Amino acid sequence: MHRTALRCGRVVALGLMLWLSSIAAPAVSSAQSVAAKQTSVLVGRALERLPCFGVFDFLAYSVERGTVTLQGSVYNGATKTGAEMAVKRISGVDEVRNEIEVLPASQNDDRIRWEAFFRIYTDDFLSRYAAGGPMGVQYALRDFAQYPGMQPIGIYPIHIIVKNGRMTLVGAVGNDSDKAIAFARAREVIGTFEVKNELVVARKSSQ
Repeated sequence: MHRTALRCGRVVALGLMLWLSSIAAPAVSSAQSVAAKQTSVLVGRALERLPCFGVFDFLAYSVERGTVTLQGSVYNGATKTGAEMAVKRISGVDEVRNEIEVLPASQNDDRIRWEAFFRIYTDDFLSRYAAGGPMGVQYALRDFAQYPGMQPIGIYPIHIIVKNGRMTLVGAVGNDSDKAIAFARAREVIGTFEVKNELVVARKSSQ
């Protein structure tokens, strides 16, 4: 079985980067193994193309024979539905288990998300990770003020997941320093009960 987390990052590749890590699974024929890997790639591509996938979402999946299990947390329920529909269309997928969590609606959580987004992606060292740079962040903040319930869509390697006042940073950065700075900026957000730093340093994860 191949378990995959969907991440974004220009530091690693253009567009979304797929992080594949094999875990223990029953022995299968080489043909089955190749088919599972091909299915995994197709699932990743389908999820990359979801129109609503953004910085406040995180998706992961596993493939075992013809069964795909979707996991993660999403800001909008349409992303959960869209992910399942997209994967069901893939040749070789017989069943989709949709375990994606839709994060609860909360004005306080929204405030935490957007303040963390601003602090992280306008930081002097981290702004290079923002789609469109600091100016892109300003445009995203402007759009949110006009259309509440939206989120920044695009290539954002640091994903900000907030639930009931607790924040988790997930995704990929280029070095340990960036990981530490992102954590420090997230902890500056007032009213956050807890911050977990699950960012992966891309160079280390590829070794």
